Amino acid sequence: MLGKAIGLARALAVILSVVAAFVAIPNLDITLVLVVLGLVAGITYGDDARPNLILTALAMPVTAAAVGHLPAVGVQLGAIATNIGLVAAGAVASSFAIHMFNSAKADLTGLTK
Repeated sequence: MLGKAIGLARALAVILSVVAAFVAIPNLDITLVLVVLGLVAGITYGDDARPNLILTALAMPVTAAAVGHLPAVGVQLGAIATNIGLVAAGAVASSFAIHMFNSAKADLTGLTK
């Protein structure tokens, strides 16, 4: 059940990232929603996927700036890349928090042995 909810959060994040680049959605803080969806999506990322996730979060703003200069579609492509970067940043935050919790738990249980 958790896997389906996380998959749905990822799908919603991608759909909202694209839609928000083309349509203004009134009374909705897109940044907050994308980061929260990223936080939910980041729950299942393990230690092996974290470096790729961090690189994605770092590379997307640079990509957004680069494609922003393209004529006709650059602004929208830049907005999509920025939105995906927000989702990736949220996923990095939750993945890192879970990693730190597990590390602290292992350290504390190691003290009792």
